[in-house]
Amino acid sequence: MVEKLKKHQFLFEELVKRDFKKKYKRTILGMGWSILAPLLQLLVMRVVFTQFFGRNMDHYTTYLFCGNLVFSYFSESTGQGMMSLMGNASIFTKVNVPKYLFLFSKNVQALINFGLVLVVFFVFCVLDGVAFTWKFVLLLVPILSLLLFNIGVGLILSALFVFFRDVQYLWSVFTQLLMYLSAIFYSIDTFPQMARNLFLLNPIYLHIRYFRKIVLENTVPSVWFHLLMLADVLIVLGIGCWMYKKYNTKFLYYV
Repeated sequence: MVEKLKKHQFLFEELVKRDFKKKYKRTILGMGWSILAPLLQLLVMRVVFTQFFGRNMDHYTTYLFCGNLVFSYFSESTGQGMMSLMGNASIFTKVNVPKYLFLFSKNVQALINFGLVLVVFFVFCVLDGVAFTWKFVLLLVPILSLLLFNIGVGLILSALFVFFRDVQYLWSVFTQLLMYLSAIFYSIDTFPQMARNLFLLNPIYLHIRYFRKIVLENTVPSVWFHLLMLADVLIVLGIGCWMYKKYNTKFLYYV
């Protein structure tokens, strides 16, 4: 795979550039929307949920930002990744190139947007009085894990979308449900132990929880927590790679 990426490096770079230009075409703020959009969403969520969930919680804005940051990255990456094959059908039906290049380019774009918002997040941490420690470096772990997880989910969704157009509507409903099940704006501390354990089955909650442990609790998640995240990543990546390998030629007949 690495050799193929090097071979098609120019195409990959052009795909990333094209996606950026296409996304912000005819917008006044351009890439500024990558930062402004999640901030506006954060503002709305803070105004709406502070009185209900954050009244007795320290650093609630940062707590909320952690959840919104991670979930927005997941939602953008997988949503765009789902369309990566169909959106580039005119290219790979004429030229023999690795089809996962299109998905990777979408993920690079989403990762750059995430990086921009992450800088703003750190600024919010300073304004909210959150103490910075060396453990912040460990945020690279959930970021890398989420990147690979998003790629795996994107491989699955983009493959399914070629054969079943209904996937886009089902995924929209699922992500909305997932948002409410990821404890973005509320704490699960008051839930029974059984319910709290069920949240650990949600990969997105795991990544959000990792961020909050490092940033707000100044603690490093346990080994089993890391293993649980790794298992989620390996499962979706394995399924996604298998689907691309199995249906690689069939994609040409359905786009």
